[in-house]
Amino acid sequence: MLGEYRISGRRAAEISASIERAVGEGALQPGELLPPLRELAERLGVNPNTVAAAYRTLRERGVIETAGRRGSRVRPKPATTARDLMRVEVPPGVRDLSEGNPDPALLPALAGAFAAAAAQGDREPVLYGQAPVEPELARLTRAGLDADGVPDGPVAVTSGALDALERVLMAHLKPGDAVAVEDPGWGSLLDLVPALGLRTVPVGVDDEGPLPDDVRKALAGGARALIVTDRAQNPTGAALSAARAGDLRSVLAGHPETLLIEDDHGHHIVDLPLHPLAGVTHSWAFVRSASKAYGPDLRLAVLTGDPVTLDRVRGRQRLGPGWVSRIVQRAVARLWSEGAVDPVAVAGRYGRRREALISALAGRGVGARGVSGLNVWVPVPDETGAVARLLHAGWAVAPGARFRLRAEPGIRVTVSGLGEDEVGVVAEAIAGAVGASGAGPLRTYV
Repeated sequence: MLGEYRISGRRAAEISASIERAVGEGALQPGELLPPLRELAERLGVNPNTVAAAYRTLRERGVIETAGRRGSRVRPKPATTARDLMRVEVPPGVRDLSEGNPDPALLPALAGAFAAAAAQGDREPVLYGQAPVEPELARLTRAGLDADGVPDGPVAVTSGALDALERVLMAHLKPGDAVAVEDPGWGSLLDLVPALGLRTVPVGVDDEGPLPDDVRKALAGGARALIVTDRAQNPTGAALSAARAGDLRSVLAGHPETLLIEDDHGHHIVDLPLHPLAGVTHSWAFVRSASKAYGPDLRLAVLTGDPVTLDRVRGRQRLGPGWVSRIVQRAVARLWSEGAVDPVAVAGRYGRRREALISALAGRGVGARGVSGLNVWVPVPDETGAVARLLHAGWAVAPGARFRLRAEPGIRVTVSGLGEDEVGVVAEAIAGAVGASGAGPLRTYV
């Protein structure tokens, strides 16, 4: 157990840092058993509660796993999607506002685009060894990115945004490296980072995006990568403002070796301008997904970045799936070129639903947030109780635990399918479930 490595530290943060450092350097190997709490506490001359707190931090960051009496080990394999297990079981008759899906009524019809793409495939079959990216999709992607101020770079296509994020992280980082992530943030990403053997470093978020001071501390503390959602942040709806983007560029300029990843999954459902950060650091990637505006089942995202990053991503992709179906790529290109989605109209519909709910909650003394996207975030004093009471009242919402590391409790309400006649009813139910006296604006940690 531990071989020659000696864990050090007197405080929980020092002990967890000692173990994390050993994992990152390879002194502690995957699957290696850690000392029992009391044994390590006695060795270090500290209270067992201090070691327990250190181990808890390591579990939350995906560095170790604990199996009851069998003890704690350095994580030997990728984590499962634990946060997805925090879903609410929605019984019949309960209105589901928990899943974060787009409104099917606002998605475009796909039959025509796929029929045309399939017909082209009949005329020009895609065979092994051909280009992995459909030329017309690459052209449209690059034109859109140019218009939004994203620096020039090669284009790749992945099976959705999460696939792109995983490939970029693995192109540069090694197990034990730290990644700065938004908190609250996308639950699937918070699962993915530790599943890759990486450590999460939480960064607070307000309506304008990640907090610069938190980002500065994370990077100064050794985080090797930063992941930012440009618009429609999940779950809070934050959107990167021009001023905040300027502040973050200044922070990143002081850490040019940082791997910067931007997620623009809100493309074509948000009418707020894009303020990209790309180009400040040597290694960067910008991901744009088609899922929210055109349909989750398309499983398609486009990706650009610096040449080294894109070369590594495409090289590894060739050794796995090879490419994303060119039929799907051609269909998406046709949907884009034909203007199958009116971004202003779609963003307006979602925006009116968010604003109506936020206003209705405010009228009942409940603070909530959501400047863009599909969701409204409601801080609550008792997350579990609020979810249970709402379920009893006939409304299913997502528990904030799916999206939090150190941020305060909350619930996420998806408004994409919320009818005008439902707004007042659900606002009344939320107010009753959380208690107006316990509600307020979202606070962030220091």
